[in-house]
Amino acid sequence: MQLGMIGLGRMGANMVRRLLKAGHEAVVFDMSPKSVEELVKEKAVGSSSQADFVGKLEKPRAIWLMVPAGVVDKTIEDLVPHLEPGDILIDGGNSYYVDDIRRAKELASRKIHYVDVGTSGGVWGLERGYCMMIGGENEVVKHLDPIFATLAPGVGEIAPTPGREKVGGTAPQGYLHCGANGAGHFVKMVHNGIEYGIMAAYAEGMGVLRSANIGKSHNVVDAETTPLRDPESYQFDLNLVDIAEVWRRGSVIASWLLDLTAVALLKDPLLSGFSGRVSDSGEGRWTIKAAIDEGVPVPVLTTALYERFSSRGDADFQDKLLSAMRFEFGGHLEKK
Repeated sequence: MQLGMIGLGRMGANMVRRLLKAGHEAVVFDMSPKSVEELVKEKAVGSSSQADFVGKLEKPRAIWLMVPAGVVDKTIEDLVPHLEPGDILIDGGNSYYVDDIRRAKELASRKIHYVDVGTSGGVWGLERGYCMMIGGENEVVKHLDPIFATLAPGVGEIAPTPGREKVGGTAPQGYLHCGANGAGHFVKMVHNGIEYGIMAAYAEGMGVLRSANIGKSHNVVDAETTPLRDPESYQFDLNLVDIAEVWRRGSVIASWLLDLTAVALLKDPLLSGFSGRVSDSGEGRWTIKAAIDEGVPVPVLTTALYERFSSRGDADFQDKLLSAMRFEFGGHLEKK
């Protein structure tokens, strides 16, 4: 099957490579000519402009956008004059699902179909495949099934869920039509909110383990610091590299994120290459907003998001104000 890909970053380029290896045809475009040239060398069909790109696609055209959420609308705006009724636009980035609903309605007036695909897999997707959560019209999603089936990881070595054979469907292959427009990105949004919480749990737990030798430190006793009451209880010099590794083997908290944690710690146990400023690309915020609208309590996901804000210094002013209040009511001086 032929697919057009706009956006040849880390994920978009590798998705094209996975499709090419399986015998699909890919027409590609990116604002960087170099990115296009690299994939042309790997048998993709390159294009020099959006008009050139659209002209090289067979009708009805299937165009996958793998661009940042902030430029999806502009990209669609530039493409639409070149498209015709029956063409399909696919947004595989991390768009807000509310935007998907709006875009689908706007494009429907031109008889252009819209599909939202929440895509998980990151830089490992070329090898492992991409987990995809899809929103859109039934017939359109079915038409694109050869693309989804190729990009997905497939059953692989993951043991089947007992009884799953009676249910059927594509979920065991690693892709799922979740519902109408917006449903795909809604599911991916919550997926990423959960991701925040899992990552925070590993990080916090490792932090507790790392400080398990605090009883060996010389603790200054002063009015501003609660003393460590039982230093003899905290005399462990724990090897985080080995702990992450042993948890990967038969532990109930084993996961791919733990696998990646073990890799990172093995490379650099002190994580000296990182400053600890953790970004958030929007999905965590949108998950919490949905939870508020639905009246569903999500304290873990909320705290994980707030910790990301704090990691970037966004809590500096309020922390200063806390210190100021302590000084005003009790003369407490900040410890240097």
